[in-house]
Amino acid sequence: MLKGISSLISPELIKILMEMGHSDEIVFADGNFPAASHAQRLVRCDGHGVSELLEAVLPLFPLDSYVEHPVALMAVTPGDPVETPIWEHYRRIVAKYHAQPDAFEEIERFAFYERAKRAYAVVSTGERALYANIILKKGVVSEPY
Repeated sequence: MLKGISSLISPELIKILMEMGHSDEIVFADGNFPAASHAQRLVRCDGHGVSELLEAVLPLFPLDSYVEHPVALMAVTPGDPVETPIWEHYRRIVAKYHAQPDAFEEIERFAFYERAKRAYAVVSTGERALYANIILKKGVVSEPY
């Protein structure tokens, strides 16, 4: 255990976050996402929701300020009546740690899958909300030491 780091962040996840460089992407996937078949590196966080993991990770993880949308959501398939209230929760969490306005974009489902295959890692969660998948693009740490 370390001070100041959430116990939700496993040693494997902290290692992945530390290894990632500028513009690398990480997917936080809901329980329905085909994580094992899409991941270059798979981190299991079964039993945890995406929101709670974002709350744990984002204080440590800079978003890319050099791109228009450093956060991507899987868009709802046209005609699907499902609602996505979890997205507003994600927006509040991101806004708490990063000041970039309009950081989010929506990506069509199959395009999201293809982008996830190229991501540095996929974090598989137990999230039950539908369309709760999110991609974060890593930025740089510009704070003085």
